[in-house]
Amino acid sequence: MKTTDTATPGVETPGPSGGSGPMVTKTVAPAPRKDSKSEGGVLNVFSHGVLIIWAIMVVMPLLWAVMTSFKTDRAIFTSPWSLPDTLHFENWSRAWSQAHMSDYFMNTIVVVGGSLIGTLLLGSMAAYVLARFDFPGNRFIYFLFIGGMSFPIILALVPLFYVMQNMALLNTPHGLILVYIAYSLPFTVFFLTAFFRTLPTSVAEAAFVDGASHTRTFFQVMLPMAKPGLISVGIFNFLGQWNQYLLPTVLNTEQDQKVLSQGLVQLATSQGYKGDWSGLFAGLVMAMLPVLAAYIIFQRQVVAGLTAGAVK
Repeated sequence: MKTTDTATPGVETPGPSGGSGPMVTKTVAPAPRKDSKSEGGVLNVFSHGVLIIWAIMVVMPLLWAVMTSFKTDRAIFTSPWSLPDTLHFENWSRAWSQAHMSDYFMNTIVVVGGSLIGTLLLGSMAAYVLARFDFPGNRFIYFLFIGGMSFPIILALVPLFYVMQNMALLNTPHGLILVYIAYSLPFTVFFLTAFFRTLPTSVAEAAFVDGASHTRTFFQVMLPMAKPGLISVGIFNFLGQWNQYLLPTVLNTEQDQKVLSQGLVQLATSQGYKGDWSGLFAGLVMAMLPVLAAYIIFQRQVVAGLTAGAVK
């Protein structure tokens, strides 16, 4: 009779009686290598160091812009890296009222809000059909959307201008909303098509068995299940549309219809030799705060939406 323990392979020891009893073979597990532990520790320290440096590079300009928005113009040039002696909130009030940042802010909210709702609604419906139904031309339509992602928007500016002019949509909020929706649809359909493919089909089939129509199944069953993906692509579209400058510069030239990016550029270029730098930094922080707030609030959903398609 032999018993096997965990010891070094090939080492035999006498039995319990110490004599001619049965031999007991022990197998000793190899001790963990110290080299692997040290290599893992070095790699961990290196990765954390890179992340810390990256965080400093990202956060420092933001903090410097916020700090500069509370300084006077003289303090900005004489001591750009020092903290403000007193908080000059009049910079913010001057940028909000005299520089018309309030008007630009409201115009941007209307345009981006309308285009974001339209992009998510149309993009989710198109992505659901492309992901769940097989019909002639399915792949062709899908690759048309993919091709739209690679088409440079600058090549479409001149024909887009004349199309908008012929349709009487220039310098109108709804015209800019339609352009933003068309600009954001390719990426939205591409992202949500892959996301809808990861959702279980059994839930939709159960809804059909219960007598639900395709419309009800989409809006009441599948769309709530796609909430992480909708939030993720919504954040990306919000960032792109909020910071959009080229399209409104060409298609939105009326002073009372300008958006926030146009207002910031006008505030920077219309100062001449005078320069209201404190007001400019205050307006810059105003334009930056909604983006930061949206990402901070929905950061968990963004990560969940990006990783949901990795595991079925």
